[in-house]
Amino acid sequence: MPGIDECLLEAMAVPGARGASLVDWTSGLALGTAGDSPVGDHETTAAETAELARSAAEFDSFVAEGDIPSDGPPVEDLIVTTRAGYHVIRFVETSFDSSVFLHLWLDRDTGNLALARIRLRDLAERLVLG
Repeated sequence: MPGIDECLLEAMAVPGARGASLVDWTSGLALGTAGDSPVGDHETTAAETAELARSAAEFDSFVAEGDIPSDGPPVEDLIVTTRAGYHVIRFVETSFDSSVFLHLWLDRDTGNLALARIRLRDLAERLVLG
């Protein structure tokens, strides 16, 4: 069971990974970072991705009729595609308020989006917080 640093190092092993972070989407603070930031500052990236994550997690439009309520947000992950890369946000279910997510920034030419989603899902399930 990896902690934050080990988790982020494993995320950086995904082909095409440029940067990774674990972010609290309530406060917008990075709990850990690895690699580069798309804007050169991990704290800015954390705050901006937290806004996106918070919107998706709190909007009722993303809850399908018949979904089973859980302690975490109804959204499993988000993918934002830019001209140069992909941003994958994977929500992490925790024993407390489940307000954290993994953010992985991938190079568009060398990244493998499907593999990144699979690896982040695995990391989110194994991550030990606290």
